[in-house]
Amino acid sequence: MQVTWFEANTWLVAWAGLRLLFDPWLVGPLVFGNLDWLFKAQRRRPIAELPSNLDAIVITQGLEDHCHPLTLSRFDRGIPVIASPSAAKVVRALGYQQVTALAHGQTTTLAGTITIHAVPGAPVGPTQVENGYLLQEHRTGQTLYYEPHGYHQGILGLVDHVDVVIAPVMDLTLPLVGPIIRGNQVALALAQKLRPQVMLSTAMGDYEASGLLLQLVQVKGDIATFQQQLAQAGLPTQVMELPPQQAVTLPLETGLPC
Repeated sequence: MQVTWFEANTWLVAWAGLRLLFDPWLVGPLVFGNLDWLFKAQRRRPIAELPSNLDAIVITQGLEDHCHPLTLSRFDRGIPVIASPSAAKVVRALGYQQVTALAHGQTTTLAGTITIHAVPGAPVGPTQVENGYLLQEHRTGQTLYYEPHGYHQGILGLVDHVDVVIAPVMDLTLPLVGPIIRGNQVALALAQKLRPQVMLSTAMGDYEASGLLLQLVQVKGDIATFQQQLAQAGLPTQVMELPPQQAVTLPLETGLPC
């Protein structure tokens, strides 16, 4: 399994002959609902070339930091998209032709090779819960779990082990609101339950950002401290923060090539 991190929640996973792009924000500013006074971010490292030869785009949420309209407008509309119901509405409006909206508990299979199972993820508003995904490669049984906000209730009752976890390991909190991204102790509990070989830290990056939200948000924790917590808990899981825009082959033990 080869993984490229494009900062924030954007990941390219090359696995079992397929190339999957998760939660793409690659070009232009990131603004929520045109409210740039609330939050606006620009990449310090422009993307030299968009990922190509994609077999699918996988989207967890309909919000701009996961389902970025300007980025999605740059790709071929014939690329299959697997998305939460809210994200599916966005990509269909952009003209994508092969959109699979997965509700919680539903699955789809790509090229007879990888099954994607949608699980409950982060709450957005009082009634809407977005997606996390469990992916399993058929030949080796190797698994990957991805949820970008630290809401893991859906996966904890479904399986007792995964090989790779992509999830936040640090908290982002707002005064009087609490964590908007949950890492830290939530990530530790996830590792204790699923005992992954590798955990990849998501939701962070180096941007030029402005707005009211930036002035209020607080970051708690870091990768080095989290790795120490895993060691103290007797877990062999390796935590990795990948260099941006560089493909890395994960050090997985399967007995079979990935």
